[in-house]
Amino acid sequence: MSSKKSFSSEAANRYSLALYELSEENSELSVVEKDVSEILTIFNTNKELKDFIMNPTQSQLNQLLALNKIAIKMNLSKIVKNFLSVLIIKRRIFYLNNIFKSFLSLTSKKKGELKASLISSKNLTTDELKSLNSEISKVLGAVIALDFKVDENLIGGLKIQIGSLMVDTSIKNKLKKYEQIMLGA
Repeated sequence: MSSKKSFSSEAANRYSLALYELSEENSELSVVEKDVSEILTIFNTNKELKDFIMNPTQSQLNQLLALNKIAIKMNLSKIVKNFLSVLIIKRRIFYLNNIFKSFLSLTSKKKGELKASLISSKNLTTDELKSLNSEISKVLGAVIALDFKVDENLIGGLKIQIGSLMVDTSIKNKLKKYEQIMLGA
């Protein structure tokens, strides 16, 4: 089982690197990055599409026809459309999520960005997110790519994770610490 996971990870890295190099060669990296990001969002939010792609009983022809319709509707670049066709033909479309995540991670790394996860107890405005991103970037001395999520269970406050560094200022975390202190007394 672990060799299968390893293979999918290795395959995802190889395919994402190939897409990156092809995009860079054709000076379409930003266009491809935008397309990949949009496809990944749709893939992870549309259960029907995900089920269709992940269904091994779907014929290549059906998948290619669906891809053409999606490519036209989304106005995908030729590179992304052809890349998705290759994934379907090579029966690697099942790794789409891993490949595209790896690609976005690779582009981010090549730009010198650091990935950070920001979880808030409430939805933040675009200005608040820009301000937080600016402050974090200034403190770390690097460009930060924030992945923002809302978790109302935090009650209040924020959680920020950059690599192995975690800063948790949530009320939920503070209450948990007080509970541990009271139980220990």
